[in-house]
Amino acid sequence: MKHFLFHLMPYRDLPRDFEKTHESAWVWAPNSLFDPEKGQGYYNDYIDQLAEAEPLGFDGVCVNEHHQNVYGLMPSPNLIAAMLVMRTRRIKIAVVGNALPLYNPPTRVAEEIAMLDVISGGRIISGQVIGGGPEYFSFSINPAEARTRFAEAHELIMRAWTKPGPFEFYGEHYKLRYVNVFPRPLQKPHPPIWIPGAGSLETMEFVAKRRYSYMGIPYFHIDFFKKNYALFRECCEKEGYQAHPEQMGLLMPIYVAETDAKARREFEEHFWYFKNKLIPGLTLSPPGYTSVKSALRVFKSLRDGKTFINGCESWEDVEKGCFAIVGSPETVTEKIVEHASEIGCGNMLGLFQLGSMPSAQARENARRYAEAVMPRVNKALPDTTRPMPAARPFPDEGK
Repeated sequence: MKHFLFHLMPYRDLPRDFEKTHESAWVWAPNSLFDPEKGQGYYNDYIDQLAEAEPLGFDGVCVNEHHQNVYGLMPSPNLIAAMLVMRTRRIKIAVVGNALPLYNPPTRVAEEIAMLDVISGGRIISGQVIGGGPEYFSFSINPAEARTRFAEAHELIMRAWTKPGPFEFYGEHYKLRYVNVFPRPLQKPHPPIWIPGAGSLETMEFVAKRRYSYMGIPYFHIDFFKKNYALFRECCEKEGYQAHPEQMGLLMPIYVAETDAKARREFEEHFWYFKNKLIPGLTLSPPGYTSVKSALRVFKSLRDGKTFINGCESWEDVEKGCFAIVGSPETVTEKIVEHASEIGCGNMLGLFQLGSMPSAQARENARRYAEAVMPRVNKALPDTTRPMPAARPFPDEGK
């Protein structure tokens, strides 16, 4: 099992009545709410928390991209990754991920990730995403083009990394007379590719076909995760191979304390801040953003109102759906081992800072996990060292 410290970099000091006076934390939450002096403290604290993952023994850290929101103050994850490259020497740095349809041209992503990979000595994981529904409001991009833009941008980036340049690329959305990315990545043929998903069959098929890694987007009921990963494994089998544990990752809020009762007492208020203030607006889905087939599948799963985190009304709902793993080291270990074993995943991505949680508390949480949970999980889970299937090379013929 590989352990990653994932950070959202949230805004921790929203007004107490924020959810009553604002319908969303995304797109149209006024930027007058942002206090730059507090923001300076946030950024320095959050970067320190990520850098401290290395001496704690984590295998890697994860940063991500969101725009015009108070949920996560990271419109440029590559900037944060650049800082972490210089603050660390061993751990992987996963950018999970760059929202490819928002970049024009996408060769900017190819260049920046290549730079980071070279400077870090080959420690970058390139997460590539379509981008959440709210981003299409923020960028005024036609959501019906989300998937075709993503697929074309992905193809352009992969060719830029693996095909000698210069060459021409003329697609539906991106037209470049010269593609000649310089530098090229240190890792060959390219950095590992992680693609997060929230149940879209098209995404699973895309990942399985190319033998990339599929990372489940959090905030769903654990049963929804299990069904998704079963479906992803089926997609891999249709492509003629068995999914490797490192092709799958489980992302969860995690909190560890001496006892279950103490863990809940210290964590719960920050969970409700997150759920009530930061989640509203996350599920904005503009027309055309999701295919009819995938939309029907997700909507059927959400009919009971308890499948997504916004349906949580009590701590019982949180525990029953495993929307967070909270408890003593023994309890947290037991839950991780149970769910990771059933899903078959080899990457545990933990949110150790959530919502309004202060920096010192988040740091202590990560330390307890590293010292008291990681060794137990690694001992309890079966060996996952069989060779991972290599990503399929991109064909030479291009646009």
